[in-house]
Amino acid sequence: MFSLRVHYFLALFAMVVLTACAQNDIRKEVISTMNAPAAIGPYSQAIRIGGMLFLSGQIPIDPKTNQLMATGTIEEQTKLVIDNLRAVLEANGMTLANVVSTQVFMKDLNEFTRMNAVYGSYFKEKPRHV
Repeated sequence: MFSLRVHYFLALFAMVVLTACAQNDIRKEVISTMNAPAAIGPYSQAIRIGGMLFLSGQIPIDPKTNQLMATGTIEEQTKLVIDNLRAVLEANGMTLANVVSTQVFMKDLNEFTRMNAVYGSYFKEKPRHV
């Protein structure tokens, strides 16, 4: 399990709408990639339902080592989390430009400005997501 001594906790949740035409089929399809950390619980990296893709939250785990980046800076952790989310999106033929909404959960809000600077460097297109 992960150490509770992690200085920064960052989890981004992204809900993405597919740019393809809407489908009438609402079957659930699991989306996964080796380029992002494997799910460590009873969940998937992402689920596609009809024309929508729901990504699971991410914490800063290196997909190459499956180790938590417990000592990294908030900037390093933010970059790793968003890169992991991008890898899951790419496994479904999507990019960060397809993101409609995100949620960020932080342990230390004093780090928000530094996290937000990295976050903003990934989401530049307008209109911005919610």
